[in-house]
Amino acid sequence: MERDVILRVDAISKRFGELVAVDRLSFEVERGEVLGFLGPNGAGKTTSLRMMCGLLASDGGTIELDGAPLVAGRSRGERAIGVAPQNLVIWETLTCLEQLELAARLYDRPRREARARAAHLLQVFGLADKAHRLGKTLSGGMQRRLNIALGLVHEPTLLFLDEPQAGLDPQSRVLVRDHLRSLRGKTTIVITTHDMEEAEKLADRVCIIDRGKLLVLDTVARLKGRVGAGQVIEVAVDADAARTLLPAVERLAPPGTFAVEGNDLLVPATGSAELLAQVLREVGALGLRLERVRTREATLEDVFLGLTGRRLRE
Repeated sequence: MERDVILRVDAISKRFGELVAVDRLSFEVERGEVLGFLGPNGAGKTTSLRMMCGLLASDGGTIELDGAPLVAGRSRGERAIGVAPQNLVIWETLTCLEQLELAARLYDRPRREARARAAHLLQVFGLADKAHRLGKTLSGGMQRRLNIALGLVHEPTLLFLDEPQAGLDPQSRVLVRDHLRSLRGKTTIVITTHDMEEAEKLADRVCIIDRGKLLVLDTVARLKGRVGAGQVIEVAVDADAARTLLPAVERLAPPGTFAVEGNDLLVPATGSAELLAQVLREVGALGLRLERVRTREATLEDVFLGLTGRRLRE
């Protein structure tokens, strides 16, 4: 079956002086899917998104929207694209209703249609009772929801969301997630987030980048299957596992096999009987007390940290 590609990114790059923010990045987004676009701080996610929605020119490579070149700064393609940036973009001295109506009118929607669309989105995002409140009087979470609604007001075919969950409480997060799910198949969504659980619940496929390069692009299920066939063994000891146990067991397997969470050493479950036995022998040799051994399902966070490492990024 032929794939229906709405966005094709081919070897795009971007430099800022000596810094290579995006390095020949290539991938395709299929029509109607939700693509999680993930990476550590400084990985190049926001820069890539700005190029993909035409706000920033690339230094090389091409971007195609529905088979046609997307050129930064030109109006062509703008009506098909919606954007909700990480930094809130709202009009502080307009009411919620006025903002959404104005945004719709800027896309040439008739006045009556613009008002109906604005009212619908206020209802969807739990802001109907705030319709006549000024933007500056809203809480941070309400402003975030309004920011997302503004990106959707013209019913784009391709929506870019940059950290849409930032500042949202659990109830708001569920509300936003449910609406985005309702758009699946009708609106193509590219979403960046540091919330791995949210990405796992929302995304059809996940693209992970680091240092501007593509690391992996696949479904969540297949990515989790890379970690011990979808399972991880937790070996808990009565000490800091990163300081005491990890250095002793790293020689037992290829680099990147083990990871640490607090006092837990994480061991991939696939073919691990002998490896686990060796780890437990090291626990005894180091005089550590074994507190727990259990198997759990791998998470997207396990995959992410396995690919990008656990070192803090600036």
